[in-house]
Amino acid sequence: MQFLRNTWYVAMWAGELELGEVQQRTLLGEPIALFRKHDGTVAAITDQCSHRFAPLSRGRVCGDKLECPYHGLQFADDGQCVVNPHGSGRITPQLHLRSYPVVERHTMLWVWMGDQPADPESIPDYSHLDDGAPGIVSKRDWMVIDVDYRLMADNLLDLSHVNFLHEGLLGHAGLNDADVEIDEDDDTLYVTRTSRDVAPPMLFDLMYRNDGQPVDTWAEMRWNPPGCLRNHAGVCPPGAGREDGMTVIGSHLLTPINERQMMYHIAAVQLGGPPPGETDEELAEQLSRLRRFAFEEQDRPMVEAQQLAYDRAGGADALKPVMLSIDAGPLRARRILARLIADEQPDVPVAIGVADAG
Repeated sequence: MQFLRNTWYVAMWAGELELGEVQQRTLLGEPIALFRKHDGTVAAITDQCSHRFAPLSRGRVCGDKLECPYHGLQFADDGQCVVNPHGSGRITPQLHLRSYPVVERHTMLWVWMGDQPADPESIPDYSHLDDGAPGIVSKRDWMVIDVDYRLMADNLLDLSHVNFLHEGLLGHAGLNDADVEIDEDDDTLYVTRTSRDVAPPMLFDLMYRNDGQPVDTWAEMRWNPPGCLRNHAGVCPPGAGREDGMTVIGSHLLTPINERQMMYHIAAVQLGGPPPGETDEELAEQLSRLRRFAFEEQDRPMVEAQQLAYDRAGGADALKPVMLSIDAGPLRARRILARLIADEQPDVPVAIGVADAG
């Protein structure tokens, strides 16, 4: 598999990396040590000492440097070896490591994996997760899932599955007949499902009026390549506008660890107060618990089972699924991603023989 490299990937929630702490994450098959320097900023370098290949993530942060736990070499935030405590202390260029641009934004740490200049302005908008933003925020959660990250993106871009896989929690049969719109804005894709005058999904009913009365409901999934998704979903009284109802903005950040394993960062923000008798804290806990259940106990087993089917057949390209109308969104995203990856590949010169030259 070829990954899109000149883009930003979420490595972790920013709050998980304390001052003076180092942690390891693997992105696109590359082990990376992320450390928060004593001035509060974050650096990311290869998690492999150039001397004996010890994992630097087992070392310690010394001010603005990361010390190898094996022989004490120290590396600056740009990957340069700056301290060799042995012998004459000579530092050869071969000791230097790769560094990765890292940006702390929207309560996440974003790492740039490519060789082109990193543009922080290309990070997708997740400002609803910023500290101080309005709404009730669920737990900022994450898990490792044994799947090709593209399968999870397919799952999220086809929200018709909630009426079956998540029946009784996020959907039901009455939502099958929905209006579907698909729009593209440059490389950003939007897939929107709208149902009118229907029974509310159980989770939305709990967070809205908790009375089971009919609602209009919508779910707009935004996809930014390669795996950044935001689901703007909600319910409102039939015929009313969205501003008269309750909205949940779900964040789904998919980061490939390797070809068949990914990190899945999730969080949600509810806009529109809790039903009478419930506090924000109670609602946030309930939202976190039910969303975690949906992903951990329903989505995850299903998508991992799909991955096993591909594995048995010999890989992602060995099976040719029969597409349905509900697959229009995932197929468009796949085409955009394939084009962006192809654009990154170097041009291969074509040899022209004597006969070809005419």
